[in-house]
Amino acid sequence: MTVIVDYGVGNLFSLRSSFAAIGTDVSFTKDPKIVETADKIILPGVGAFCDASQKLRETGMQEAVLNAAAKGTPLLGVCLGMQLLFDRSFENGEYEGLGLIKGDVIGLKDIIPQGLKIPQIGWNALSFTKDCPLFNRINEGDCVYFVHSYAAVGVEDALAATTEYGAIVTAAVQKDNIFGCQFHPEKSGEVGLNILKAFCEDI
Repeated sequence: MTVIVDYGVGNLFSLRSSFAAIGTDVSFTKDPKIVETADKIILPGVGAFCDASQKLRETGMQEAVLNAAAKGTPLLGVCLGMQLLFDRSFENGEYEGLGLIKGDVIGLKDIIPQGLKIPQIGWNALSFTKDCPLFNRINEGDCVYFVHSYAAVGVEDALAATTEYGAIVTAAVQKDNIFGCQFHPEKSGEVGLNILKAFCEDI
């Protein structure tokens, strides 16, 4: 069973609709024990990094996610959920992430040229940087939907895809069984549905 972690900061309605569209059964859970025994895990997230990381700890989900990841359970972080995978975020301070992938999360203002709108909102093309099974069912250059003001840097060999927004921005990552999408596959039309289907069926 694919489990979506419900820790109070996820866009669950859109995810539910997306999985229904691809005919995949998913379970939303607030129970850390269910997360630890899941076949696959999706970590969503919207809002501020500090609030999300605090809720992960308070709900017991942080330990559950880390335990499952250590066992090799495939884990997909989406948007803020992806940012939580890294070592640290510098959103309104400095906060520890899950440390599952090396890297930091910093403001787009420190990455892109002045004058470009922040947050980045809209459709941007993906450029693949490694052979990642998330992209088995899509093509390089396909567009996905972004809404974000912060992005990962220093991800090294975990970088799976980038996008161009005045500069090269991290779009997706993979390290072993850990995957992350800065964009929203659940809001990215047929391309996004194919990414979710690849996670559920090809990994």
